[in-house]
Amino acid sequence: MPETIESEVLIVGAGPVGLTLAIDLAWRGIDVTVVETRARAEPPEPKCNHVAARTMEIFRRLGLSEKVRNAGLPADYPHDISYRTTFTGPELARIPIPCRRDRFTRTDGPDCNWPTPEPPHRINQIFLEPILFEHAAVQPRIHIINRTSVEDVMVQDTSADVTLRDLETGAVRRLSCRYLIGCDGARSVVRKAIGAELTGDAVVQRVQSTFIRAPDLIDRQQHASAWGTGAINPRRSGMVYAIDGRERWLVHNYLKPAEADFDSVDRDACIRTILGVGADFSYDIISREDWYGRRLIANKFRDRSAFVAGDAAHIWVPYAGYGMNAGIADAMNLSWLLAAHLNGWAPASILDAYEAERWPITSQVSRFAMSHAEAEIRRRGAVPDDIEDAGSQGDLARREVGRLAYEINVQQYACAGLNFGTYYDRSPVIAYDGAEHPAYTMNSYTPSSVPGCRTPHLWREDGSSLYDAMGPEFTLLRFDPAVDVAELEAAARKRGVPLKILDIERPNTAIFYDGGLVLSRPDQHVAWRGDRLPADPLALIDRVRGAAN
Repeated sequence: MPETIESEVLIVGAGPVGLTLAIDLAWRGIDVTVVETRARAEPPEPKCNHVAARTMEIFRRLGLSEKVRNAGLPADYPHDISYRTTFTGPELARIPIPCRRDRFTRTDGPDCNWPTPEPPHRINQIFLEPILFEHAAVQPRIHIINRTSVEDVMVQDTSADVTLRDLETGAVRRLSCRYLIGCDGARSVVRKAIGAELTGDAVVQRVQSTFIRAPDLIDRQQHASAWGTGAINPRRSGMVYAIDGRERWLVHNYLKPAEADFDSVDRDACIRTILGVGADFSYDIISREDWYGRRLIANKFRDRSAFVAGDAAHIWVPYAGYGMNAGIADAMNLSWLLAAHLNGWAPASILDAYEAERWPITSQVSRFAMSHAEAEIRRRGAVPDDIEDAGSQGDLARREVGRLAYEINVQQYACAGLNFGTYYDRSPVIAYDGAEHPAYTMNSYTPSSVPGCRTPHLWREDGSSLYDAMGPEFTLLRFDPAVDVAELEAAARKRGVPLKILDIERPNTAIFYDGGLVLSRPDQHVAWRGDRLPADPLALIDRVRGAAN
């Protein structure tokens, strides 16, 4: 009979989503076990290249943002996106994004001056994930088991049981947990165990992607370096991402509609065409990272005591760099709900909010990405034959293609709407007031205190961040200290709900319209607002802790 061990929460998968979830749960006082098939310190695939501002806000709260921001590309390496005929060819357009040295001082870029204490950061997953792993590994509440697979998942009403198989020895043991969370990617064992099915668009595009080492490439450019460089010519379309700012690059070759088989397309010839180099140029292939662009969403994110998050729950075309970031948003939503219940101040019914909140957002955001992918596919299919010609006709073609490339892609590389605009509009744990949520697009949004929106950030009079002053759980923002909130404090104490009262000066803006009180949730979304306390403060507390009738 195999040994049986127990855990409050079992997370399957130690990628960025699973690790961030584990760190946040531990920060909230919950014991977590994380199971991962890879060995400790085994590098991940170089997939994700971008940490969104919203994710950086989360890392700030967890004490990780400075370490993350100081990693990746060299401090002075531009985070710009450049569009050229080839990597080494003439530049058509440039989207300016500050390097990390200038991230907090530059004000002239399309993602500068955002209302956040933590702007976005370009860093590849091969640098990000070790930071998260090292932080998680030293937390006393987190136990990481490497080189182990999860099998034979059995989900029950109030617990789940799995078999853990040691991939080195083959030894098996059983693990019982109160809650099981699948952060185990597109082939999720947990998703299959809960009977969830992926539906949507199975193939939007095919990308022949290659991780290469090419030390001589950086000096062959005609223009200043960029984090991302798009190659636009009639022969091939591709993107080249700087991984370390010196010699490692990720080359995406966007296959044409008739090119259905990755291996039938000459990888070397395509790489040389995208780079604009001849047969004499030398490079080494580190790994092949081919992928399909999809828009697939699980038809459910939960079955009783088991949940899925990240790529286990949704897969979409990775435009706007939002795949990993959307997964971390899932994790932060689920984390506070689970912790609220496990820490004893919320009933199990609060967990119903996870799917109610995240599934609609996932569907909407995936459609933004899909729409953008379709626009990019159309652009790539209409490159004029004379774009590389000398003379006025070629100049005209280059200007027009550059203009279109900028207009389409500034939306994904400076996506304020995806960072800050998403809101929860039919949640069982939010007290709505009938106000309409402001619309948002991929790249634009309106800050708002309408319940369900991200709690707007502001800088306080002393120069500190509002988010730094807020509590880890619920925070009541009070703009007028004369407003008596004692009854709400008493109601929170009666139910055991952690609540911090934070007096702040009213900003000179209409963002916090309609009232001097804003109740912010543990995940920094607005739970309620008003100009005075509601008639029944206890009912409000019960609503936001998932105990409303």
